[in-house]
Amino acid sequence: MKPKSWIMLLAALLVAGGLWQVGGGTYIYAKAWLSQVLLEKAWAGRLAGSEAADVKPWLWADTSPVARVSVPALGADHIVLADASARTLAFGPAHLAGTALPGERGHSVITGHRDTHFTFLKDLKAGDVIDLQQPDGGNMRFRVTGTEIFDSRTARFSPVIGRRVMTLVTCYPFNSARTGQPHRYAVFTEALVGIES
Repeated sequence: MKPKSWIMLLAALLVAGGLWQVGGGTYIYAKAWLSQVLLEKAWAGRLAGSEAADVKPWLWADTSPVARVSVPALGADHIVLADASARTLAFGPAHLAGTALPGERGHSVITGHRDTHFTFLKDLKAGDVIDLQQPDGGNMRFRVTGTEIFDSRTARFSPVIGRRVMTLVTCYPFNSARTGQPHRYAVFTEALVGIES
């Protein structure tokens, strides 16, 4: 092969590799956006009175919506899925099994990806308000009480008795290109008394 042919082949491979990387990144964001569209429809069905088991966002889904969290000031509005797992988190934030359901008495933990649905967590600060809508249509407000960076290998969430506490968790640091790191960013909130409806 002539040197010019090698250069053309190398250039073509570099362009193809770049397109592959951009396509992969675009796919993640497109999947996150499309899933929220399908989740909106499932959430509407849940609010209309269907049981959780009957409301699946797509035919093969092994999860269903359990709540909606929003922070209007930041333009954040997301349907929360049941049973956080790697597969579920690809579609939206999810409730951690074994913790109280969002809005119920106790400690509810919701987790989401830092580069899609839970990017807004980095902009929350003490005193900010998060709105929560439950499947029965009831609305609650939670006030941010603080944030913390912790190591997921050693941290444990404390049980809460008699209060409604919600913790939102995502991977940390926010701008890292590396995945699988052990650090997490938590936003701690507590229900505002007298605001529940």
